[in-house]
Amino acid sequence: MTSPQTPHDPAAGRADPAPHGGDTTPEAAAPHAAGLDSRGRVKATRASGLWIGLISAAVLAVLFLIFIAQNSRKVTIQFLGFDGELSLAISLLLSAVIGALVVAVPGIVRISQLRHALRKNAKGH
Repeated sequence: MTSPQTPHDPAAGRADPAPHGGDTTPEAAAPHAAGLDSRGRVKATRASGLWIGLISAAVLAVLFLIFIAQNSRKVTIQFLGFDGELSLAISLLLSAVIGALVVAVPGIVRISQLRHALRKNAKGH
């Protein structure tokens, strides 16, 4: 008669990882529970990604509101013969958005070119 295995025994409950000479990788040693990755962590889902995105957007919105409230004085903006008054915060945020677009547009064009080339090469082979 054998003694029962204790819960803190590292070998407790383990089956032979490769009884017939098969794969001995940790992933093949034991099946994973549904919803867990190979390290035993909960898998990311679309809902969790959406939740993190919404929380991040809310924090960013609060930071923008604080920035706008603290920089609400009017400044004179002059550009190519046009001039007018605008809130300092709005003018800075507008400049940042325009700068991001200046960077993003060439990136989008390049990504489109690469995708087109990949599709063309995939059809040719």
